[in-house]
Parts: sequence; structure tokens; C-alpha cells
Amino acid sequence: MTSGDFLERIHLFAVPLISIKWGLGVVTLAAGAVALHHLDLSPVWSLSYGMHRLWTSLPILVIVGLVTGSIAVLARSLGIRADKRRREADLTAQLAHILLRTEDLRAALPPASRLLARALGAPNLEIRLEEVPAEERGEALPLMENEARIGTLLLPARVPMAVRKRLRERMVPSLEALLRAARDRENIEIVLASSRDEIRRIAQEQAALRRVATLVARGISSAELFNAVAFEMGSLMKADHVGVSRYDPGHVTVVGSWSVRDGAERVLPLGSRWPLSEVSVSATVLKTGRPTRRAGYEGSVGKVATWARKMGVTSAVGSPIIVDGCLWGVMLVFSSAREPRFEGVEKRMMEFTGLVATAISNAQARAELAASRARVVAASDETRRRIERDLHDGAQQRLVSLGLELRAAEAGVPPPMAELRGKLSHVVQGLTGVVNDLQELSRGIHPALLSKGGLVPALKTLARRSAVPVELDLDPVPRLPERVEVAIYYTAAEALTNVVKHANASVVYVTLRAAGAVIRLSVRDDGGGGADYGKGSGLIGLKDRVETLGGRLTVVSSAEEGTSLSVTVPIVTVPSP
Repeated sequence: MTSGDFLERIHLFAVPLISIKWGLGVVTLAAGAVALHHLDLSPVWSLSYGMHRLWTSLPILVIVGLVTGSIAVLARSLGIRADKRRREADLTAQLAHILLRTEDLRAALPPASRLLARALGAPNLEIRLEEVPAEERGEALPLMENEARIGTLLLPARVPMAVRKRLRERMVPSLEALLRAARDRENIEIVLASSRDEIRRIAQEQAALRRVATLVARGISSAELFNAVAFEMGSLMKADHVGVSRYDPGHVTVVGSWSVRDGAERVLPLGSRWPLSEVSVSATVLKTGRPTRRAGYEGSVGKVATWARKMGVTSAVGSPIIVDGCLWGVMLVFSSAREPRFEGVEKRMMEFTGLVATAISNAQARAELAASRARVVAASDETRRRIERDLHDGAQQRLVSLGLELRAAEAGVPPPMAELRGKLSHVVQGLTGVVNDLQELSRGIHPALLSKGGLVPALKTLARRSAVPVELDLDPVPRLPERVEVAIYYTAAEALTNVVKHANASVVYVTLRAAGAVIRLSVRDDGGGGADYGKGSGLIGLKDRVETLGGRLTVVSSAEEGTSLSVTVPIVTVPSP
């Protein structure tokens, strides 16, 4: 056997034995083979060729094996560490998926705990949000945020020390970061939900106020307005009963109400009075001028307490209604729920009642304006009637008497005095003309035919006297309230006068219809148009008169189609001056 063969056998058996201990024997074997066949060192002492190969190659093989094995161990260690880091990163990603995508952090902890227990081989491992003391044979690792404790990681007693160390060094910081992020997300969700609720509440309040403002603009009655306000407040506050009350001397008067129990009769009847001498929310609001609340009516006496117990009311909140700087009334909301339902609603009620007070103020101003206009129109009509009566019973009658006396004197004049007779006859004719003028004047001031015969005969008389032909289409309207008949008559008279003066029309069409609770008048001509409220044609006065009655007057005028005037006036609900 040659020395080369001997070295090759050592290489094939000894070197692998050395490298197996260090790992990656195939790599070591290959590296040794390369060194064996390609490295040739000359010895410094005199030896045979075979011994030279033996003593120079064998140490090289051993060194190469050791170095290569060390590199292999390091590579394997780095690979194992990288694999652990990858598994830890995957585990952290899975935990993040569970903890950061939930709306309820506490509900997400059990699946996160099970995932972590499976990954670490630690059964019964548990993540808690609260501080939990360590159980027997177990350990509680605190999860911290700065110096505050945000949770606890409970470990079973049989978890190996290596796993515990890994948890402390690697997983606890990750868990802390995830819990902080999850809590921040949960807090953000709470804030966002609160913001959405606030925006929804504001939108609901604004929508309610717009509906109330629309009702005010339509000019509905105060009772309808207050009932609508009570309904809107009840819907917003989810109350069982709502009352809008006005303060009167010694009591409050219900002017609007709503209840979930309302049927044929209201739970809080309109017009009902409730004494202020009793201990009640209304009395407290009157005394303090601020919102107040009350919980429970057990043991209380009086009308208010008796009603509250009968209705099962458990709590009530009242908010003052301030109109033009004065305490006008109070809005009350009642709840029959066992648990308090009106926590923190005083501010909302103050905001709402403040805006409702503006609507009430506007409604009162409109009512006062309408009443004032009605008084002016009524006074004007009364003045017209008085002047017409004075003319008819006074000057007109005296002129008629003078005319009769002059006729008698004319008849007694002797025939030779023909000149005197002629002069007397001329004076009588003049008096007759004056009487006719006075009659026309009195008809214009207030037509007696309207008071005696009604609207239809008066309109027919107007048509006969018109200088422009009039075509009538009149329903047989029964007698109406005097103020309605006067408004319709003067509207028709003013329209016909304007046609004669300004329209240059060939015909006028007058239509009168009574439909249900309203009466409608239409006056249409084929003239040149040009009618305008601002041209002093009397339309403004007519519009004020019609609107005083709760009606509406519209004018459409064009050069091609003439002028059309329409009036709609309610018959039943005519406000009194």
C-alpha cells in the first residue's frame, strides 16, 4: 500500500469522523479531498516521498475539517435562529390579525391566547387585560405601557425555562406593542362611534327644526305647531310623554302634547291646567329659570304626582322656553323606563328649546301681525259701513226730500210763470243727479246689496255696471262670513276697475267656486297685461286683505295672454280681529 493510498483512506474515514461532530460532513469531506489532491508542500527535512505526503497532508486535512465544521455549525445555528425569527414574525402577524381587526379587544383575547399556546407548546397559556396574580405552579408576566400595566400573560407551571426566556425576551414586547395598538384602535373606534352618534343626533335635531320651521312658515295654528314640537322632542329624546306648557298666573296650561299612548284622547289634554303650588318640575323651572329633573313620584301628593303615578312615570326633565328674553313656558319630557333614560339631556333640550323659542316668537309675531291687519281691515270695513249708512240715512235722504219739495213747488207754479217752472225743474234734475252720484259713491264704499243679498247678486251687479263686457261663471254660493264676502267683492271690484283703466281688454271672465272649506275667485282678461304689485293698482291692499283672512292672492300678467288674478280664501277658519 502506498503512502498516497494510506492518506486517501485516512481522508475517507478519519476526516469524516472529525467533521460529523461539527456537522455538514459531506462539505468537510469535499473540502478535504480538494486539499488532498491539490496541495503539495515540500518538507524542510529529508524524508521519503511517502512520509512527506503523510506528514504534510494529514494536518491539513484535520485543519480543513475543523474549520469547515465550525463554519457549518455557525451556518446551521444562523439558519435555526432565522427560522425562529420567521416563526415569531408569523406568530406576531397572526396575533396582530386577531387583535387589531376586532371591535372588542376582550373578546379577541381567548383566540389569541390559544394561538400563542399552540405555537409555544404551552397549554393553558392565557392573555388577560386586567392584573391577575400568579396561580400555584404558574407565573404571571406583566404587560406594560410605560409604567402602567395594560395586561397580564399567565403561564402554566410546566413551561420550560427556554420557552419562558423566549417569551420574556421576544414575545412580551411584541404582545405589549399589539395590546397598545389594539387599545388605541379601540379608543379611536369609540371616539369615531361617539362622533358618528353626535353627528347623527345633530342631523336629527336639525331635521326636526327644519320641519318645525316649515310649519311656522306655512302659518299653521299655534296648537298644531306646539303638538308638532312635542312630537319632535319625543322622537329625539325617546320619551314616553312630552308636554309643551305656557306659564299663566298660578298654573301652567298645556298648549301642545304628544304621547306613545295617545289614542282618541290625549294623555296630556290640550288646555288642561296644572297648579304651580305643588312640588313639580314646572314649578322648579319657574322658580330657577334653569333645566331641572325629577326621579320618582312615590310619596308625593297633588294633581301632578297622581297623574305621574297613574302613567307609571319614573323620571321627568323640564327645560325653560325663553321667548324674547322672558320665561314663556316649559317643555317637559317624561319616561316610564325603570332605568334612567334622560342622562345628560338637559343641554340638548336647552339647545332645542332655544331654537323652538325662536319659532314660537316668529309664530307669535305672525299671529300678532295677522291680528293687527285683521283689526285694520275690520275697522276699515266698519268705517265704510258707517259712511254708507250716514250717506244713505243722512245726506241722501235730505236730498231726496228737497227734490220732492221742489217737485211740489214746481207743480204749484202758475202757468204764466213758465220761466220759474223751468228753473225749478232744472234744480230738481240736478238734485236727482247728485242723489245718483251719492248712491254710486255709497255702493263703492260698502254695497248695501252685498249685505242684503250676498256675494252672487253683488257680483252680478258689478258685471252689469262694468264698462267692459263681463262673462260670469258663478256657483250658487251660500251666505259666507261677512269679512269673506267683503274681501271677495272688493277683489272683484278692484280687478274690474283695473281692467277698465289699464288693460284695454275686450272681455273679462269672472269665475266663483266654492270647494269644501275654501272659496276661489278668478278674474281673467284678454288685455295687454302689465299688472304689478308695485304700480299702485290697489293689488297690495287686496293682498293684505286676503292674507288677513288666511287666504292667498296671485297675479299672472303678460302682454300675450292678459292678466289673471286668483284668490283663495278659507271659509271656516276665519280668524277674528
